[in-house]
Amino acid sequence: MAVLYVVGTPIGNLGDITYRAVETLKNVDYIAAEDTRHTLQLLNHFEIKKPLISCRAQNEQYAGEKIVKLLEEGHDVAYASDAGTPGVSDPGEVLVDIVRDAGFNVVPIPGPAAFATLVSVAGSGGKTLIFEGFLSVKPGKRRSRLRELMETGNAVVIYESPFRIVKLLTDIADIESNRRIVVGRELTKLHEEITSGTAQELLEDYSSRQSVKGEFAVFISGVKNIKNSDESADN
Repeated sequence: MAVLYVVGTPIGNLGDITYRAVETLKNVDYIAAEDTRHTLQLLNHFEIKKPLISCRAQNEQYAGEKIVKLLEEGHDVAYASDAGTPGVSDPGEVLVDIVRDAGFNVVPIPGPAAFATLVSVAGSGGKTLIFEGFLSVKPGKRRSRLRELMETGNAVVIYESPFRIVKLLTDIADIESNRRIVVGRELTKLHEEITSGTAQELLEDYSSRQSVKGEFAVFISGVKNIKNSDESADN
């Protein structure tokens, strides 16, 4: 029976792709992609030539039905979002549901994810971590949800654009200026930058910059995790 492979791809550094991901992309009959132009660059780098199918958030239902027909014809298909792991703040979950409901196997090919990359160097992760992805662009909803997340006492990871990173840091500092956070900018890429400090310190840092570019992942430490770390140090 034909299979849909959900393939994790690099979030920036092409060297982070796995051997298994490359072999899967080489061996399938078709490759579905969130942005065929973006994925084509990846395929060209590894000298892979396969028919491409557009499968983005705006046409995921239609593309999913098209992919099911290919599977019914016996063709294996791989799906890759623009960067990272599909379904993690990227399209993919609708496609997976459609394919699985049609009776076909869906096989994960693990790969990079910005939130896991940041957590690995953030420290104070604790046992519980909330991955929120992108918050609402509406200020009221963003602040309300952010307050709810921080009040859980658990560590939280949020994605943000360069256009709203200062607003996000402002909201975090307004809620708790001394909360420790770690900001990852352009993770794994040439201009990667990882900064840590209190919410107020990082707000002052980014507010003073003439321009802010890149994609962001923000780790907000949990008060439960900090307390547990302090208790362990005392013992």
